[in-house]
Amino acid sequence: MRQSEGDQDLRAGPTTDERERITALEREVRELRQANEILRKASAYFAMAELDRRSRT
Repeated sequence: MRQSEGDQDLRAGPTTDERERITALEREVRELRQANEILRKASAYFAMAELDRRSRT
């Protein structure tokens, strides 16, 4: 009943559609942060490999 009232703007707070959108955006943010962390680690790995390669020549 509260959800129905919220969806009809009779109650304060986000509607069902807004809650679903927020959940989807939070999931996307989490996935993007994980991807950024992977890319940061890969970048550091390849930078170290390049420095190691240069020091050997």
